Amino acid sequence: MSASGAAATPEELKDRIEAGIPGANAEVTGDGHHFNAVVSAPAFAGLSRIAQHRLVYDVFGPEVGDRIHALSIQTKESTT
Repeated sequence: MSASGAAATPEELKDRIEAGIPGANAEVTGDGHHFNAVVSAPAFAGLSRIAQHRLVYDVFGPEVGDRIHALSIQTKESTT
């Protein structure tokens, strides 16, 4: 979305995760630079934890480590 220098918000990250991963439900907290995301999605079924995290990181691409300084992820499979 915004590749500008504007600070990211937890709400923006939540919306982008939920839009980028079908059926995902995300809870995101953070201070504008460091974020913590708890994400559940049916798409995680059968994937390793690393593959699940990669799906989330792929939503943001090169913004992680730049505009989004740090993103901690916890993933869970969901059936809904």
